Amino acid sequence: MSQSDKTEKATPKRREEARKKGQVAKSVDLTGAVVLLAGLFALGATGPATAQRLGNGVHDALAAGGGRDPVTINTIGELLLSSGGTAVSCLAPVVGACAAAAIIINVAQVGIRPKTKALKPDFKRLNPKPGLKRIAGKEGLVELFKNLVKLGVVGWVVLSALLPHIGDYAAMVGMSPLQFGGAIATLVKSIAKRAAFAFLLIGVVDYIYQRYNHEKSLKMEKQEVKDESKGQDLPAEVKGAIRQRQREQARARMMADVPTADVIVTNPTHFSVALKYDGHSAAPIVIAKGQDLIALRIRELAAEAGVPIVPDPPLARSLHGSVEVGQQIPEELFQAVAQILAYVYRVAGRRRLAA
Repeated sequence: MSQSDKTEKATPKRREEARKKGQVAKSVDLTGAVVLLAGLFALGATGPATAQRLGNGVHDALAAGGGRDPVTINTIGELLLSSGGTAVSCLAPVVGACAAAAIIINVAQVGIRPKTKALKPDFKRLNPKPGLKRIAGKEGLVELFKNLVKLGVVGWVVLSALLPHIGDYAAMVGMSPLQFGGAIATLVKSIAKRAAFAFLLIGVVDYIYQRYNHEKSLKMEKQEVKDESKGQDLPAEVKGAIRQRQREQARARMMADVPTADVIVTNPTHFSVALKYDGHSAAPIVIAKGQDLIALRIRELAAEAGVPIVPDPPLARSLHGSVEVGQQIPEELFQAVAQILAYVYRVAGRRRLAA
């Protein structure tokens, strides 16, 4: 199915399914820019008071150190506790502003309806191949271009702030430490605000691009829209009957594959998972799985076909819970499955020699 065949806008159902999977339009650059601006404004609003509190804290610490009281564990603990309280009170407004800005901008982009499915662990995300494809593909080139633009913006902002006043910096040589610190603070504040607003502009452009890319990825074929529309027009009873028949057909196909399995891993009574390794695929494939009555039927079919049944409760639970029928086993289960297959092959070899 090529992307050019997908010409129709996504239906509400497709959008909801994508949202449940965590596929939403979101710009990390926009979030970072808003958080940076919030932190700068909070720092600017609380800066004088913060400097005063820090100065008072240093003064009190020096005064306590020069007093007549001996230095003990208690006095050091009180000094550290007082200094820690001062640091927390100074940082709290800035940290609170950044946290509030992060929550607000994320809610503005993706909404307030949390989707727990996107938070479930997915071992497929640990596969490096998709990540390498993204880096070497179109997404990687886009990210490289964005990073180059951001570096260019930072360089332009710094130069535009420094070059017009390059002659004024020589006059700072004779300044007092307090005056010099104030001048440097003003310069850094100016550069930081310009950079933050430039990043905000980049973030807005990136969010527009993410929305466009997201809408493009959700597009559907005309036939898909027609099939979905037909399914929505059917009564609930008919839909239920169709789903039930589809499940029965899938189960029948799964049971038909059990005699071709190399081994059945069991719980031993609650779960059964049929594995097959043809030597061509990268890893063994789960061709059937089930629990309780279905697990019992899988074991019965395997016994009739002479397929080895190996009890391994932890492995059976892991395979049943994390691998769907038709999928390869994840990398973290390779060693456990390889040991079972090696055991099965050794037993089969001894039986052939005995025969």
